[in-house]
Amino acid sequence: MKKLRSLAAILGVIGLFTMSASYRFSGNAIRPDDTLTNSPVLSPEESMKQMVLEEGFKVQLVAAEPLVRTPVAMVFDDKGRMWVAEMDGYMPDTLGSGEEFPHGKIVILEDTNKDGIMDNRKVFLDSLILPRGLCLIENGILVAESPNLWFFEINADKPGKKVLVDGNYTDGGNVEHEPNGLMRALDNWIYNAKSAKRYRKNGDAWLIEKTHFRGQWGITQDNYGRLYYNNNSQNLIGEFFSPGFGSGNSNLQRVAGFNENVVKSNRVYPIRPTPGVNRGYQDGVLDKNMRLVNFTAACGPVVYRGNLFSKEYENNAFVAEPAANLIKRNILEESAFQILGKQAYAEKEFLASKDERFRPVNLYNGPDGAMYVVDMYRGIIQHRTYITGYLKGEVKKRDLTTPSSLGRIYKVVPSDKKAIAATLSTDPKKLVTLLQHPNGWVRDKAQQLLVDKKSVQVLPALRKLVKNPVNPLTTIHALWTIEGLQDLQSSDLMPLLANTDAHIRAQALTAVNSVLSRQNFATYVAALDNILDQKDESSAPYIAFLAQSIQNFDPATANRLRRKAVSIFPKNNFVSDAVVSGIQNSEAEFEKELIAANPDTGLVIRRQLQRVLTAIKTRESARNTRIPPEREFSRGVAIYRSICQACHGSDGNGVTALAPPLNNSEWVTGDKTKLASIILYGLSGPISVNGKVYKSPEINGDMPALGQNIAFGDEDIASLLSFIRNSWNNNAERVSAADISAVRRKFPSRQQSFTMDELNQIK
Repeated sequence: MKKLRSLAAILGVIGLFTMSASYRFSGNAIRPDDTLTNSPVLSPEESMKQMVLEEGFKVQLVAAEPLVRTPVAMVFDDKGRMWVAEMDGYMPDTLGSGEEFPHGKIVILEDTNKDGIMDNRKVFLDSLILPRGLCLIENGILVAESPNLWFFEINADKPGKKVLVDGNYTDGGNVEHEPNGLMRALDNWIYNAKSAKRYRKNGDAWLIEKTHFRGQWGITQDNYGRLYYNNNSQNLIGEFFSPGFGSGNSNLQRVAGFNENVVKSNRVYPIRPTPGVNRGYQDGVLDKNMRLVNFTAACGPVVYRGNLFSKEYENNAFVAEPAANLIKRNILEESAFQILGKQAYAEKEFLASKDERFRPVNLYNGPDGAMYVVDMYRGIIQHRTYITGYLKGEVKKRDLTTPSSLGRIYKVVPSDKKAIAATLSTDPKKLVTLLQHPNGWVRDKAQQLLVDKKSVQVLPALRKLVKNPVNPLTTIHALWTIEGLQDLQSSDLMPLLANTDAHIRAQALTAVNSVLSRQNFATYVAALDNILDQKDESSAPYIAFLAQSIQNFDPATANRLRRKAVSIFPKNNFVSDAVVSGIQNSEAEFEKELIAANPDTGLVIRRQLQRVLTAIKTRESARNTRIPPEREFSRGVAIYRSICQACHGSDGNGVTALAPPLNNSEWVTGDKTKLASIILYGLSGPISVNGKVYKSPEINGDMPALGQNIAFGDEDIASLLSFIRNSWNNNAERVSAADISAVRRKFPSRQQSFTMDELNQIK
């Protein structure tokens, strides 16, 4: 079997290379009068001519087929080379035929003549199945290949020892709903989108910790290590605090300051008709000119941290929308510790293309200060799991199936500037100097190289930067470099806790967890008390978060700090949520202490505690309920794990920012016809479950349909619905294939997804 599989992979790779190397670009023009019927495959040069870009900028080609094919993610090394994940094999047709074959690769692209265009390709790894993420660290590279996360040592650009870091990197889900990102953040941890895990290398061991669940495809950070992401229909979601805090209480469904809807407007402005979106047949998805109205495939965000663009672009968040062939620019503004954003323009985009096959899927900062665009360049981007009959028709109409092995990488630069990549020295002293560089990518890389090379000889120079700040960003990077070298001391942190710069204080408070011990916690408690006494509202949530760590040494002192924080800031929901995030299974006891100290029922934290205590009761009642044996609904279990679990959770209680609960839901245990209608045709808009209304951004506003997926017959869907109707705390009549067939007959020509109001009218 292995030999046959290997042969198939080899033949497939040869076929893909031959096609991309010999494909003849047809048409090389887009005529406005036939964009609804014709979508020619354009050369990179012709495709670039179809882009309309913000005035003062230009797009430059960095790599194209056959040098790179189906790129989905990339990372730069210290030599300025690109390591690219190629998802060869993704959706070669509307059925996804052959996706299970190992066609994927990790390749190294190099610019040998230094003209800004990659001209050399090395295959580092091949025979991968849909690789989706990569991260360079120490002497190797992390590679995400579902369901596993692997670490490969790098020996002269060839893979060496292979280590399984996480055999459950993905837990259920399909290719659209599996973890990705692998971004090394400021705090020396590696974070992901579509995941609630973070990773860190510690010697030969790998640490895996629980964190907040974040986004869908792509993840980025700002200068202060705060994370940003999105789901397919939301422009930008982000965080107000450092990412390591606030995920300690599973009873608290959402913590204020995390998974925040940073940019509320989801409006997009394509410059061509975009009928080829999965739900283009629905009212309101396309406007009268057949152009997408709101995000449907938001992904790959980046916060621009380079030094090449002019000042007004600093800290702007750019978001890719491959379904509409554009890149959105958002302007972020900080007030106290909150971040709010707005779209940069009305009725236009930073970059938009008339080429339907331009599919930007990931955006990155680069060593030269440019913004890099990973273009998967293809017709089909919707995965087979959710593809509608309508979209299949669009694919056929404009022959969007082939070719499926092209791909481009571009960079966006100012028209009047030349992008020159910073040189990264191997000399640790020079790397310390680069912590002062104006390009955030350079600062990040210098920090990472110092940590990876264990350059302890520069600790005195790093401490000098911490004690005598050149600027806040340099101080912050020096602090986290010391932490990464595992030599952080209280003498480094204590002065920073009193620093007048709020960002430096926040980073110092975040780093306290790296040094806190039974021997020194009392010293830190005194410092935290002093900060609260000064009524420092921006630091108060961090102190409430830190109480969870102090609790390990002195629970009474931890609770005293919590009560003090909420008494000084009684109306601050960020402080209240930070408190509750650290008291899992002690919520009732803490409420009693709180009432004894302050009986005011109007306190924000009292309302939050009541919500959490109600959630605990619900969970307790569900804890002892039966989960039907897998063999009873084996097909339904498999479908749930691969399609539903990523959004609704393994426990059926829903996932923040994605989907409402199925456990104890009247929509699940009630009328079989309504439930079958949802699964067959989808659901749009708000939904009320047990008296609580779930709507965007608390959940994704749309649930895709399975009714047009030929992989699932009526028996399969019946098994799925029977499984969820008899799992967790649910106990309802089973669904038969005949029930599913009856709903199909009831709505024979329906394509539109249902709304809650429409479902309530079904008899």
